Amino acid sequence: MTDSLGWRRKFGVIAPSTNTSVQPEFDAMRPVGVTNHFGRIDIPNMKLAGDDDFNRLMDAIRGTIMQAVDSVMTCEPDYLVMGMSAETFWDGLEGSVELEKRIEARAGVKVAMGSDACRAALRALKPDAKRIAVITPYQPVGDRQVIRFFNDCGYEVAALKGLKCESPVAIAHVSERTLRDCIIELNDSSVDAIVQVGTNLAMARLAAVAEFWLDKPVVAINTATYWWALRQNGITDKVQGFGALLEKH
Repeated sequence: MTDSLGWRRKFGVIAPSTNTSVQPEFDAMRPVGVTNHFGRIDIPNMKLAGDDDFNRLMDAIRGTIMQAVDSVMTCEPDYLVMGMSAETFWDGLEGSVELEKRIEARAGVKVAMGSDACRAALRALKPDAKRIAVITPYQPVGDRQVIRFFNDCGYEVAALKGLKCESPVAIAHVSERTLRDCIIELNDSSVDAIVQVGTNLAMARLAAVAEFWLDKPVVAINTATYWWALRQNGITDKVQGFGALLEKH
C-alpha cells in the first residue's frame, strides 16, 4: 500500500529538539506527494560559551541520535534526511563517510547529509569553484571541523564567519539582517561561492536573494540538503523561491 499523502516519497527527518528552523524550511520546499516526518534528537538548550561547551553539546547529540533514528523509522519512511549539520562535518570527509554508513546501517534506508549536500550543491552550481566563504553558528571547534571537511573536498575556505551563538535555541534567533551583513562581510571577488551551515540558521530565503544580487552561488544548508534528498530519490520538481539550486538543477 502507498501512503495517501506521501505517495511519491516519505522522508524521515532527524533534527535536534532545540531546532525550530529546519522543519518549516523543509516543509516550504516540499513538492506535492512528498511528506516530511520529524524525529527529534533530545538535547538540552545548554549554554555555549566556548569550545568545551560545544563539545559537550556534540556529546549530547551523539548520545541520542540513534534513538531519534529508531523513533522516526517506525513510520516506515523511504529515505532519511539529516536535519542537523555539525556532526556531518566532524572529522572531515572520512568522518562524514563513516557517519553516513552508521546511520544507514541503523535505519536500513539511504540518508542525505548536509555535508554531502553542500559539496553536491557547489558542484552543481559552480563546478570550477575553488575558494569559498562560510557562515556558521558554531564555536571555533565546530568551525575547524567545517574547514577540515571542505579542505578534504578540495576547497579553500578563504574566509569564515562563526557567530558563536550562545545556545542551540539562540541559533534560530539570528536575524536575516545579521546574516545579510555576514554575507556582505565575507564576499569579495576572489570568493567563488558562499556556504552557510547550521540547520537552525534560517537562511534559505535570504540565500536566494543574495545569490541574485551577488551573481554567485550562496548555498544555504537546508536548501542544499532538501534538494539533495529530492534528487537522490529521482524527484526532479523545480521549486521556486529558494534559488538556482531548486529552480534549475
